[in-house]
Amino acid sequence: MPKTDDDLPVKSVAVARPAGVGTRQKYDAAQIDKLEGLEAVRKRPGMYIGDPDERGLHHMVFEVLDNSIDEHLARDEEGKPYCTKIDVTIHVDGSVSVRDNGRGIPVDIHPKWKMPAVELVLTNLHAGGKFGQGAYKYSGGLHGVGAKCTNALSDWFKVEVTRDGKVYHMAFERGKTTEKLSVIGEIKNKKNTGTLVTFLPDPTIFTITTEFKFERLATRLRELAFLNPGLEITLVDERDDSPKKETFLYKHGIDEFVRQLGENKQVIHPKPINISRQRDETFVDCVLQYNDSYNDQILCFANSIPNPDGGTHLTGFRTALTKAINQYARSNNLTKEKDPSISGDDVREGLVCVLSIKLPNPRFESQTKVKLVNTEIDGVVNSAVYDGLMTYFDQNPPIARRIFDKVLTAARAREAARKARETIRKGALTGGGLPGKLADCSERDPELTELYIVEGDSAGGSAKQGRDRRYQAILPIRGKLINVEKARIDQFLKNNEIQSMITAIGTGIGKPKEDGGASSKDEASFDISKLRYGRIIIMTDADVDGSHIRTL
Repeated sequence: MPKTDDDLPVKSVAVARPAGVGTRQKYDAAQIDKLEGLEAVRKRPGMYIGDPDERGLHHMVFEVLDNSIDEHLARDEEGKPYCTKIDVTIHVDGSVSVRDNGRGIPVDIHPKWKMPAVELVLTNLHAGGKFGQGAYKYSGGLHGVGAKCTNALSDWFKVEVTRDGKVYHMAFERGKTTEKLSVIGEIKNKKNTGTLVTFLPDPTIFTITTEFKFERLATRLRELAFLNPGLEITLVDERDDSPKKETFLYKHGIDEFVRQLGENKQVIHPKPINISRQRDETFVDCVLQYNDSYNDQILCFANSIPNPDGGTHLTGFRTALTKAINQYARSNNLTKEKDPSISGDDVREGLVCVLSIKLPNPRFESQTKVKLVNTEIDGVVNSAVYDGLMTYFDQNPPIARRIFDKVLTAARAREAARKARETIRKGALTGGGLPGKLADCSERDPELTELYIVEGDSAGGSAKQGRDRRYQAILPIRGKLINVEKARIDQFLKNNEIQSMITAIGTGIGKPKEDGGASSKDEASFDISKLRYGRIIIMTDADVDGSHIRTL
């Protein structure tokens, strides 16, 4: 007879308890620690670059790159940028270098801290030249953290500065100085200045990958070239036998950017709408263009820093766009009494927009700067975009009418989708019941149940034979479904296969009830608490028909 746990001999086991639980822990001044230099960055890298994954790895390059961009944004007495060229190179050993022809990081001894300025800005948090308005009026760097994070999280880091006819060199390892500032060369033309930074990511920090992706860097460099007309940026990859090279230089800036974003779509108006306004020291540049697609693409930037989570500039833009189109429609009697009201979702359907602002004192949600939080920018952008759109609409009535027709069609489709959702919901509540093809399970606890969505009735039959009827439900779906990317929501909600899935899953569709983004009560019809199955498994062939189902 096998032994039970009660029959086994008892062993003495030492259990590690959390500090302060069941033990008397001494807590006095000796338990207070202070991290020196860049130790905080190495200990908590997520606070500075986000997760140390592929995204965080590339953010290391962007932090150095942002300093070069700030040199381009800075202007001399003649209004010319100090930096006109940036070269980024991925080397064979996996290191990356960023070279610019800006003024070069200062190398003289700081009067207060008694060390070379270049060493100060690369080894001390919150040291930099962007706290006041002397060296930089517009900059993305404002915390005095950026490049020193890259230094701290690098296996090794080297900097060369060209200033005053000399070439200076310093080296670091994991944030600590290994080679003091020294002169390694001289140049005849003292007007030639710049900074070269080369670093190799620390594999003990970036445990997932230390391999830089050419396309990921190219995407960011292309954005920067669009946002800064006249700035030439080159990307070279030396890792292959035949080095790869791309140069980005755009004369017309974000107008070209918007055209490129929409180049594979049928546009409503061939020339993008350009809006440029200035209020005090804040500049607003907004370029937008409508196409016949059903999705929107709005990219936001502050001082050339991308803000993927938007912020106050995006809020101001959205408000102005909705207000301007509604106002123009009312002023020109374009709406009828039976037409649905125009919502923010309607005016953004098929919109491609790049919104770029320059402001003296940007405030971001985090060091990664994903969201702008300057409250005053909402009103500045709102006013600029509203005035610009109303002026454009008044001067271009035919285009304004085409845009409004597109918006009104979107509003009617949204209303039709609401009615379709309501029909599906009422059908489930009033006895329409579950889909006839669904082989349901007997268990009702979602924590225990599974729904298998399979391709075709024949596969459905095989799945039914092999399932556990208590916990596993089977829903056969035919392969070539409606293309949801190219169809409006009201069109695909009429599809029988889509209706079957919505009814079987049970949550409804739309925006979550607690999500304030829903335009109306009817749109807020997604309720996760009504989920009928804890797991949903898609079983399809690895062919075109199967991919149609997976894309849903």
